[in-house]
Amino acid sequence: MNSSVLVLNRLYQAVHVTSLRHAFCLLYKGQVRVVDPDYRTYDFENWRDIPVQPNDDYISTPYLRIKVPRVVLLVDFDKLPRHQIRFTRRNIFFRDRNRCQYCGKKLPTRELNLDHVVPLSRGGKSIWENVVCCCVDCNSHKGNRLPHETGMKLIRPPVKPRWHPLMRFTLTGSRYESWKNYLDFAYWNIELE
Repeated sequence: MNSSVLVLNRLYQAVHVTSLRHAFCLLYKGQVRVVDPDYRTYDFENWRDIPVQPNDDYISTPYLRIKVPRVVLLVDFDKLPRHQIRFTRRNIFFRDRNRCQYCGKKLPTRELNLDHVVPLSRGGKSIWENVVCCCVDCNSHKGNRLPHETGMKLIRPPVKPRWHPLMRFTLTGSRYESWKNYLDFAYWNIELE
């Protein structure tokens, strides 16, 4: 239940990645349809009747096994994907490649913090150009001061990313082969800034 599912709009454009649990909820409610490798779509009733093959991932219920969908199509959503990258913790970690921007250590996300280069108490803002990924030691050492006041230096100045949110999946490689056609299309057709 911890795997991911690619979400497409009605125009078969990749718009999001969601959890398998959420995808099954949407499928059961009739808000999405499963898309198979041959571009056929299935509602919940038809999808649960597809026999699970030996190499398929599946989930078990007390009465049956249901094949794990990898791509779903939103039934009533035909908007284009967002072109604005959201200012989120995950996207900041991705931009900085999980690397402390002061000491350069690459660490797991759970061992990193976010740091305001110019602290909020000194007029700094929570914007792309002022927030960096930072290890706990460097964050503690810097405290409520500016980097130059502590003898620290940024490895790279923070900037707003220019990549599209779906570029993250094309840059890191598709998680599943069935995503490849949709993400390759997104890669070549995203408007460049």
